[in-house]
Amino acid sequence: MFHWASYAFVRLTLALMAGILTYLYVGEQLPTLVWPLAALVGLFLIIQARVWRHPDPAVADKAGLLALAAVYVAGAAFMQQATESRRPDHLYRFGADIEFYRAVVDDYTVVRPATYATTVRVSAVRVGGKWQPAVGGIRVSVPRDSGVAAPQYGDVWLVRGAPAPSKAPLNPGEFDYRRYLQYHQVYHQQFIHPDQYQRIGIAPPSVLKAAAMRAARVLDGVFRQYVHAKREYALASALVLGIKDDVDQQTRQAYANTGTTHIMAVSGLQVGLLFGAVSWLLGWLPGRRGPLFRLLTALLGLAVIWSYAFLTGLSASVLRAAVMFTFIIVARASQRQANMFNTLAVAAFCLLCYDPYLLCDVGFQLSFLAVISIVYLQPRIAGWFDVKNYFLEKQRPWQPNLVQMLWKGSSNFLDGVWQATALSLAAQVATFPLGLFYFHQFPLSFLLSNLVAVPISSIAVYVGLGLLALKGVVAGLALLLPDLAALLNYGPIAVAWVFEKLIWLFNEYIFWIGRTMPGALISEIHVTAPQAWLVFGIILALLAFFQLKKLAWLGLACLLTGIFAGSRVWAAHRLAPDERLIVYSIPRRSVLGFWQGAAAHIVSVDSLPLTETERTYRIVPGIIQREARSVRYHTRWRESPVPATPDIAARPGLVLAVWRGVRVALVSGPLAGAHQPVAAHVVVLRRNARVWPEDLAAVFGRGAIIVFDSSCKSWYVESMREKLQPTGWQLHDVAMQGAFVWQVGATDALNR
Repeated sequence: MFHWASYAFVRLTLALMAGILTYLYVGEQLPTLVWPLAALVGLFLIIQARVWRHPDPAVADKAGLLALAAVYVAGAAFMQQATESRRPDHLYRFGADIEFYRAVVDDYTVVRPATYATTVRVSAVRVGGKWQPAVGGIRVSVPRDSGVAAPQYGDVWLVRGAPAPSKAPLNPGEFDYRRYLQYHQVYHQQFIHPDQYQRIGIAPPSVLKAAAMRAARVLDGVFRQYVHAKREYALASALVLGIKDDVDQQTRQAYANTGTTHIMAVSGLQVGLLFGAVSWLLGWLPGRRGPLFRLLTALLGLAVIWSYAFLTGLSASVLRAAVMFTFIIVARASQRQANMFNTLAVAAFCLLCYDPYLLCDVGFQLSFLAVISIVYLQPRIAGWFDVKNYFLEKQRPWQPNLVQMLWKGSSNFLDGVWQATALSLAAQVATFPLGLFYFHQFPLSFLLSNLVAVPISSIAVYVGLGLLALKGVVAGLALLLPDLAALLNYGPIAVAWVFEKLIWLFNEYIFWIGRTMPGALISEIHVTAPQAWLVFGIILALLAFFQLKKLAWLGLACLLTGIFAGSRVWAAHRLAPDERLIVYSIPRRSVLGFWQGAAAHIVSVDSLPLTETERTYRIVPGIIQREARSVRYHTRWRESPVPATPDIAARPGLVLAVWRGVRVALVSGPLAGAHQPVAAHVVVLRRNARVWPEDLAAVFGRGAIIVFDSSCKSWYVESMREKLQPTGWQLHDVAMQGAFVWQVGATDALNR
């Protein structure tokens, strides 16, 4: 029987999360929640005071329900207060009237091939020649030109011009970067030219974080000095410090394909390893069971994990892990760790009270779900087989000592392997639906990958931290004994050699798994949010069935499975007759998609084929969304099944494509001298085609929709808009409005 009384904080945390989710879905319709929350809290205190004076179970139950209601409203109220866009001085209120703004760099700088990207927080804007306070975050990009320094945390900028609201996804199924930024209270984006901004001072929002980021860069310099291979250095810095600027795309993809991406992110794994090492070392001390030992362990554990969080730059992922382990350490020291679920609930509750938008963070969701699943499932899975005793029972008194030692060693080793396997399986159970929903793939090789990669990477973390500590000691001794500096440096060199070889072995193993098991990655899986909830429900129902042994839970799991399967069948049924033309929004490219159910032909009208990056980020999300089974890419119109006829004699800049009754005219040159009209539903203007409104009207009539594709410059689009809009043309700019979609059989274009 399940007793909620043992999970008091779990109830409160679930109520808080429910309030946060309520605001996410219907927040704009809610009134100000501060006063309703105050009323609920006051009523709860009145009832609770009565319970204290005159204990009554019925009244106590009502007080408990009222407390849950108050926490539920508090979740929505915290979200309301944390949403900067509701403030009267937010950037949204000033629009395009901003002449200048003053802001401070408030995030790490991401180094891209052509730009630096970071986030700035605005403190004031100038409108109509007057400065006034303002708030808001802007995601900015600065070109990596010669002489342009990378933005540093705490830099104060004076920027000319108004930022633009973040763009919605431009292509079907594309990652919603605008929503991601909004969850971080960033609602604007801007590309800033070097002559558009000036650094006018340094005022870091957090002095502690500024010092931590400098410390992380200093330690990164140690790895850069001693780890010579570029690939190994990049992974070493990511593994120990969480700095992934130099990890190449091929390595990222290899780790994603094998389900080991979590190893490259400094989070619970590294923090847990540190705490485990401290606990193990202290376990050698006498008096290990006394309260003094528990206090010493807790203090040292907290000091170690928070020092590590500081030295890694106080990044969000390591802070989240540090808070989680802090509550675990405190519960362990106070001997209140009997219910680990309550301890985790307290950690989640405090984090969500501090920043309710953390609930939308993928890392937060994966971290807590993985730990909860490990706490509950790992002992149960490990209990399936008693590996250790199985091999110990193979020992016989008459066997030679060497044979008995082998049996004992095998029992310990294989028991460790089985425990690690159980842990990996347990973590995967709870995170499986999120992996499908967010990453659209499931690596079947995750067990084999993690079984070897996690131990190697764990040893590498210890050796890497040892290298940093040794370098610090050597640097201190070198100041005292400068004559021995060169000799002392051999210590870090030797440790760095071992560290680099471990990283190399780790990397090679991951790439080997990818080469050996290329079919182990199930990719391009599309799961909607309701379907992900259904998968969670199926997992929970099955766990309840195995725990309670009641057929009703198995029946519920079967029912949810049927609903899930039915939703997939219904989606496929609705998609089968769907036919549509898409003009994609891909910078500087002219790309058309001809979709028929789950099949498609993607035509790059340019002479160059699409790059892998363009496919991955612009086309593939739509493929996954439609669960397409047959997608072919074509360069220009060669080998394309779509009939396309260039009229070279009269109009060398015109190509007419006819597909499923839809006539698409692609114009890249002048139409002057054209006399014969051409029937077209859609006219795509390419490469800043020099055309006049009267020529367009003479050739295509005024019923066609004019689409500016991504090969057109912004100045050209604005110029043509001024000419065409007054005369009644329907216009669509894919660079600003997103991909143009024409559904076959529809009378109008369907724009995203």
